[in-house]
Order: sequence, then C-alpha cells, then structure tokens
Amino acid sequence: MAFGGLAAFGALGRALSHRDARLFFGASLTSWTGLWVHQIAVAWLAWELTRSAFWVGMVAFCDLAPAVIFSPIAGAVADRMDRVKLTMASQATIALEAAAIGTLLATGHLSIGLLLALEVVKGTASSFAQPARQSLMPGLVPRADLPAAVACNSLCYNVARFIGPAIAGPLIATAGVVPAVFLNSLAYLAATLTMPSLRVDAAQRRGQPSGAGVLADTLAGFRYAGRHPGIGPLLAFAAVAAVLMRGVQEILPPFVERLFARGADGLAMLTACIGIGALFAGLWVAGRGKLEGAVTLAIAAAACQALFTIGFVSTGIFPVALLCAALMGASASVHGILVQTLVQNASDASMRGRVLSLWGMITRACPASGALALGTAGEFLGLRWPTIGAMLAALLVVGWGWRRKPAMVASLETRS
Repeated sequence: MAFGGLAAFGALGRALSHRDARLFFGASLTSWTGLWVHQIAVAWLAWELTRSAFWVGMVAFCDLAPAVIFSPIAGAVADRMDRVKLTMASQATIALEAAAIGTLLATGHLSIGLLLALEVVKGTASSFAQPARQSLMPGLVPRADLPAAVACNSLCYNVARFIGPAIAGPLIATAGVVPAVFLNSLAYLAATLTMPSLRVDAAQRRGQPSGAGVLADTLAGFRYAGRHPGIGPLLAFAAVAAVLMRGVQEILPPFVERLFARGADGLAMLTACIGIGALFAGLWVAGRGKLEGAVTLAIAAAACQALFTIGFVSTGIFPVALLCAALMGASASVHGILVQTLVQNASDASMRGRVLSLWGMITRACPASGALALGTAGEFLGLRWPTIGAMLAALLVVGWGWRRKPAMVASLETRS
C-alpha cells in the first residue's frame, strides 16, 4: 500500500493509513481549497462594490448566520438519515451557488443584494454538510485513531487555508473574481463525486431515528449538551470566544486597506499566514495523539489568540502584522482542534450528529455575529479600538473558562 509507511509518523500516520480516510480527507482538502478561494473572492467583491466594512461584514454574516437556525436541525437530520447522501446533496448545492455567482457576475447582473441572498443559500447548505460529513469520521478509522482523524480534518482545512489564498490572490489580481468562484464550484463538484466511493460501516453511515420528530430530536441535542458537565461549559466557552475573536478573520479586507494600505495581494498574504500558522499548530496537535491536557491547551490557546490579535491591530508595520496573523492562526487551530476532539470523544454515538451540529453552529454563526458587530463598529469608531476592546473581553472569558477547567477535565479527558 502506498501509504503503508505512514504508520512510522505516529498518530497522524495511523489515521491516514486507512483507505477511506485518505479518500475522505483528499475530498475535504479539494473542497475547502475552493471554499477559501471563494471566501476571499466574495469578500473582496463586496469591498469593491461598496467600500464599506459593514457590507463586507454582512456578506460574512449571510454566509455564516444560517447556522443559528439550521445547524441544530441539520444535526438531528444527520442522526436519522444516510450521512453520505446528505453530504452529497449539501456539497452539490454549494457548487451550484458558486456557479450562480460566477454566471451573474460575468453577465453583469450581480448586485450586493443578490450576493447576500446567494451566500445565505451557501451558508444553509454548509450547515447541513458539516454535521453529516464529520459524523462519518468514526466510521473511517478505529476509535483509537479518532483524535488524530479529527486533527487531520482540521489540518486539511488549514492546508486549504494556505493553498486557497495562494491561488486566490494572483487569480483575482490577474483574472478577476469570476474564475475564482467557478474554481470553487468545480472543487465542490469533485468532492461530491468522491462520496459514493467511501466504504463506511452501516452503523456509522446512517443515523438511527429516535421515533420522535426532528424538532424533538433537535431540542434533545440542546438538552444533552447543556446537561453534560464537560460538553456544555466547553461549547459555551468556545461560543463566546468565537463571537469576540473570530470576526477579525471574517472581514480582513477593511483591515488590509485601512490599517496597512494594501490591496488583494496583502489580503492573500495575511490569509496565507493565518493558514501557515494553523497548519503547523495542527501538525503539533495531531502529533500529540492524546486527550490528556487538551482542556488546558484549548483554554490557553484562546488567551493567546486574543493577545496576538491585539498585536495584529496595534501595529502599522505589515511584516509584524503577518507574524501576528500566523500566531493568530496557530492559536485558533489549537483551540478548534482540541474542542472538536473533546466533544466528539465525550458524545454518545446517538447524539454525535447533534453535538457536532452545535459545534458547527459555533464555528459559523458566532464568527458571523462578531464580524457584523465589528464591521458596524468599524464604520463609526474605526477598526483598531473596537477590536482591542473585544480581545480584552475575551481574556475575561478565558478567566471564566479557567475556573471551570477541573470539571471539564474530569468529564472530557477520558475515553467514552
């Protein structure tokens, strides 16, 4: 087997030694590379159309906010139907949405209103794809390799975060936004077509209906997470931290131009640096291959992200900003990988889709809320001081999380 020698590289190698895991993560890397090209393209397009930080934030909000409504429902759906088919349908919708943006823009019919509406469609489809796709991971690798598989999943996202901007910057600068969004359409189409090749155990591929309705299952997911002594506090901590800190990464174009007087090339460089930092941090987390100490690291990483973000907005020196961006990406990657690993490990199999949908809601809706608030504040107060205020608030949240740490460790850092 071509990848047989990967076992020598530890936990990450064990995860990738499985044929279906390689296929799954290869498709993930392809689609997420297209996603990052798309996100940079539409953010830059919104900035070119409006020259308004508010509208750039609104585009991010329309992409991410549907998770508030649809992610919990999507988790309940993923726990009762064929997760491969649900993933295929969701990814195909994203491919069509990108193709629609490209076609409307090429023909001169795309307005900021239409862009917002199409991003709502994309955000809704992504809300269903996330719990369905991630719920398949326990069926791709043995349980002992699940932490490494979760880390590998995040690594694919962050490798794409590096590759996507590296493609997007020159592509947008030389050919415009249209080819960039069509590239995303092709990437998601390719990822969709690989899904039928996965050999997933039937117990992991198809959720088991509870006998109750979708709404009842959705509410049961909230109750389960809220009553769990570790999952509830950890998700609450991650949600508030995401609102306060992740908005900066969602509306980078105004920061690029207003703080550093750079164009699309500067946006691509900053996003790539975030991805590079996330990639190396993810490799380190994957190499750990253990749960012990994960809660402590997750909380400490959130503190580091706040401090590095303060550094990012406080400097007017672009190379220093690039370094801070890389460190922001690294700390965000450590936090995100560990939170997802902990909640996936601690969740009952019957609740996994719903718990992961709550995590998906946090990673999508909370940054959207932060981006909209930061973009709105930026129109009146500038970008620097509202960002610093949000980071200081995030450090207070870190203090709350640290006080809850013993209870979270006791319930999350054991094999379920």
